[in-house]
Amino acid sequence: MNYLKYDGKNVKRILRDNYVLNHSNAVLQVGRETLGHSLNNAPGMIPQEIGNLVNLAELAMEINQITGFVPISILNISSLQILSLSMNNFSGFLPREIGNLTTMQNLQLGDNKLIGEIPKEISNLVELEVLDLSGNSFSGSLDMEIFNKSGLRVISISNNNLSGSLPPNMCSILPNIEKLYLNDLTNLVGTIPHSISNCLELTILELSNNQLTGLIPNSLGHLAHLQFLNLERNNLTSDSTLSFLTSLTSCRNLTFLSVYLNPLNGMLPAYTGNLSTSLRTFVPDICRIKVRIPNEVGNLSSLLDLSLSGNNLVGSIPTSIGNLRDLQRFNLSSNKFTGFIGDHICKLQHLGDIYLDQNQLSGSLPNCLGNITSLREIHLGSNKLSSNIPPSLGNLQDLVVLDLSSNNMVGSLPPEIGNLKAATLIDLSMNQF
Repeated sequence: MNYLKYDGKNVKRILRDNYVLNHSNAVLQVGRETLGHSLNNAPGMIPQEIGNLVNLAELAMEINQITGFVPISILNISSLQILSLSMNNFSGFLPREIGNLTTMQNLQLGDNKLIGEIPKEISNLVELEVLDLSGNSFSGSLDMEIFNKSGLRVISISNNNLSGSLPPNMCSILPNIEKLYLNDLTNLVGTIPHSISNCLELTILELSNNQLTGLIPNSLGHLAHLQFLNLERNNLTSDSTLSFLTSLTSCRNLTFLSVYLNPLNGMLPAYTGNLSTSLRTFVPDICRIKVRIPNEVGNLSSLLDLSLSGNNLVGSIPTSIGNLRDLQRFNLSSNKFTGFIGDHICKLQHLGDIYLDQNQLSGSLPNCLGNITSLREIHLGSNKLSSNIPPSLGNLQDLVVLDLSSNNMVGSLPPEIGNLKAATLIDLSMNQF
């Protein structure tokens, strides 16, 4: 037998080769040798006898309710190449014997309750390609040197109590890294090193919810394969022209970019419109971005989510927004936009949520708004809108939220509003009806 898999909500053993399951007394049968343990005596735990499977190459037990410590007996199966114990309730320390698994290629221990330091013996896993220790309670210093493996392609150690910084030689340590998840660490400080550009294979860089400072390096633009960049919720800055955005125009595969909640304090450059035509999500919320949205943003034809809320943007909403025909979420709330909500908004026929609240928009609601039948939430409160409610809004049968509060809306409530059967919130307060 070279493969054993547990899956489902309860511990189950799945047959491969000559493996047999007896429901009353779980039995491992390997050739003529039989090892048994009672599930009643040790509910949800792994028997130590599993260490007798000396030829096992892959052991998958993810998504169960397994409890207890990671058995040392498993870590003595030197033939193991894949070990997946993710999404269980393993607790305690990760034994140093993990270093015995010198043929290990894929080690996944994420989403458990493991504590203590990440054992340095992981550096013995010279064949390792994928390492997932995320979603535990590992503590101590983040020592990237223990991951010094030329073959390592994926590292996820996010959501742990680790402290440290990104070393300047990070890409020398991880020359072939493709996916790097270091988000939600307790105390990841310092800067993003300019040498990040040497991680030439990077497709995913996830550094959100940390305490990183300093400039977002323009050298990120050298990551030609980059698809996903998440820097949100740090203390990162940029120059007044947000030149890192200009550098990222070289990343032609970029689909996700979030710098939410960083004090960037600059203006969106016209070059923003030259970002990847594959870009689906662009989220520079609450970044102290000022002046206007450049018309060139309308070139980002694949955008599904455009969110610029909580900034200091002024002027009118550019008509080029109407070119974003695939847009599903549009959030410009809490800015200083003026002018009308133009009919160009109605070109966004896939729009699900629109947030234009807490601005200084005036005039009437476009009648064509009722033609965007995909709309589920309309947030237009706290503006200076001064029209009747268009009866066409009654066409929006999937609408859940309609917020027109704190405007200067007049007239009577159209009876078509009664067609909004899915609505859970309609707020028309603080108007002049």
